[in-house]
Amino acid sequence: MSSFATAGFIVFIIILFIGIYLSLFGLPGTIIIFLDVLLYSISTGFQQIGWKVLLFLLVFSVFAEAIDFWTGYRHAYETPVTGRSLRGSIIGAATGMIVLTPFLWGPGIWGGFFLGGLAGLLIMERRRQSRLSITHQAGSQDFFAMICRKMVKGVLALVMIFVSLSNIYS
Repeated sequence: MSSFATAGFIVFIIILFIGIYLSLFGLPGTIIIFLDVLLYSISTGFQQIGWKVLLFLLVFSVFAEAIDFWTGYRHAYETPVTGRSLRGSIIGAATGMIVLTPFLWGPGIWGGFFLGGLAGLLIMERRRQSRLSITHQAGSQDFFAMICRKMVKGVLALVMIFVSLSNIYS
């Protein structure tokens, strides 16, 4: 593999991580993942990732964003993006990767990044909520709905990454 191809693959992996991270905050991370895989497959001449896999990833991406839009439309609670929530999710993501990688290897990196990031985000949000007056705090059902919303979108993003990487490495 040439140094240009290696640098391109590193950028590809970094953008996959960014896609998962954006999904934590309700942003279109699955679309970023799909576009990243699409550009990678175009740059490699569709040798490792074919149109069937791309179609599968497109359907998953549209499904994840539709669920996110529908739950947002239903006025589900969403965490505000603050400096503390960003730092908490970064620290949680790094911790999750460190903890899960020795046990699960490759899937531990991706799963730990997502689960740790989600845990860090939730810890920081719970701390923020505890400083608010009771009338301004999110209810338990709203908080649980937010967690479920982020979990569904994150799991779909992880499935997209596993499918694309398994086609690249097989």
